[in-house]
Amino acid sequence: MKKLVIIPTYNEKANIHELIEKIQAQKIDKLDILFVDDNSPDGTGDIIKSLQKDNPNLKLIERPGKLGLGTAYIKGFKYGLEKGYDQIAQMDADFSHNPDDLVAMFELANKYDWIVGSRYVKGINVVNWPMRRLFLSKGANVYTQLITGLPIKDGTAGFKCWNRRVLETIDLDAVKSRGYSFQIEMNFRAWKAGFTCHEHSIIFIDRLLGESKMSKNIIFEAIFRVWKLRFLNITGKIKTVKPKDA
Repeated sequence: MKKLVIIPTYNEKANIHELIEKIQAQKIDKLDILFVDDNSPDGTGDIIKSLQKDNPNLKLIERPGKLGLGTAYIKGFKYGLEKGYDQIAQMDADFSHNPDDLVAMFELANKYDWIVGSRYVKGINVVNWPMRRLFLSKGANVYTQLITGLPIKDGTAGFKCWNRRVLETIDLDAVKSRGYSFQIEMNFRAWKAGFTCHEHSIIFIDRLLGESKMSKNIIFEAIFRVWKLRFLNITGKIKTVKPKDA
């Protein structure tokens, strides 16, 4: 099975070399790594291009500027579907998601439709977060469950693995979230389409290098997006697409 891991980047030069080395060390068969770089001022894209010479499985999509996390993943998903990948993972570039978990997540994706690398399915597995950030994250997940009914303990998690049939069925053009609410929206649409999710317990370690991309706008978007999803569901406007091989 062809596998792809999508990693959005913006100013991640401090992490990129080691991240690639650790992903490659997993020895996952037929795995390509796709970076979606938003014209990082620190030269992240240039570093990736230099590494492509010795690593043919490294792929790069360069965008003109910061266009949002959600649109980066949508771009990557469309690339993965177009190029015929069977399983498509997504992760952050800052080592908050451990590359060692990729093997288990790809294996679990042989049994379930999509896998969530969950911080909260077995207690609270978060390292280096201040209490304020932890309360914000846990509160966001409780809030999401109450408003949407989404039966996932970590609906805001960004470490996931999808089978292509899920991404083929979701109307990716209808996904409008740009920030972290993108994670909620994708989970909600997959759940409403009838797919099965498994939460794989991970240990989340806050970034040690680089800067966090969290902002007030991202938080406000998430607060209102869950109500929009609930409204779309009530009115029957959650769209799906019939896969080509269905």
